[in-house]
Amino acid sequence: MVALVTPFRRGSVDEPRLRQLIEWHIAQGTSAIVPCGTTGESATLSMREHEQVIDLCVQAARGRVPVIPGTGSNNTAEAVELTKFAERTGADAALVISPYYNKPTQQGLFLHFKAVAEAVELPIIVYNIASRTAVNIEPETMARIAEIKQIVGVKEASGNLEQMSRIRQLCGERFALISGDDALTLPILAIGGTGVISVVANLVPSLVAAMIRVFQDGNVAEARKWHAKLLPLTRAMFLETNPIPVKTAMGMLGMIEPELRLPLCAISEVNHARLQQALIAYGLLTPSGAPSGAWTAQAPKPTRIGGANRP
Repeated sequence: MVALVTPFRRGSVDEPRLRQLIEWHIAQGTSAIVPCGTTGESATLSMREHEQVIDLCVQAARGRVPVIPGTGSNNTAEAVELTKFAERTGADAALVISPYYNKPTQQGLFLHFKAVAEAVELPIIVYNIASRTAVNIEPETMARIAEIKQIVGVKEASGNLEQMSRIRQLCGERFALISGDDALTLPILAIGGTGVISVVANLVPSLVAAMIRVFQDGNVAEARKWHAKLLPLTRAMFLETNPIPVKTAMGMLGMIEPELRLPLCAISEVNHARLQQALIAYGLLTPSGAPSGAWTAQAPKPTRIGGANRP
């Protein structure tokens, strides 16, 4: 699943390019579109823009893949409102981040998710990322949250495999454990995870899909090869705060205008050069810095697992 960027042009959502991105992802084998998350710069989208992006993604996907928009907030009432909108619009599920800045207690976290879940019939995926929110959802709290009917899984971005293992143990197989860190997708699959909501999939969705597919087919050795191939590019996506590097990379490839909203700003010159070298090493840019043709608005065919594209 792709943690989709929000393309901007002159300060507004670039709707034509957003539609192109969705078409490309569907052709590349992405199994779900996840807009309005951290990578989608949700913190600087207005309520109207949230609704605009959610509605556009649902329309563009046309039921071919699930759309799972981010509808969370540090204001429970606002999270309820956004999640209700996603449900009315036809989204397939919602990704709800734990409240940031407020620093709620574990009981407060439970009551927040309970309030959102009870307001809709939409399946909800919890998003746990303490590095952004200041409070970790502890495994015991996650087990309580998992008992709420509408809550079906968690995007875990704690970076703590022990915690993830405990969540798997406490919450059971019904509760989806989804990686929120590209570098940990394969380890999370190994402990019973179901996939990833991926930043690097904005650039190479078919390769992320290939790694998960071969693992699910039981070919762990082949999955390790894909993991090793993806790791340097994944590391480059976090040279600076996400989504600065990925939007810059997409700009280099001609996929979008690399426009960010303050307080996020342009990547430093040093990291721009490092990012460019990573894209060249991966074959996405030519040695001269020109796009290699990996992206076209006409949605290129998915990368094959075998043959010349094999890792």
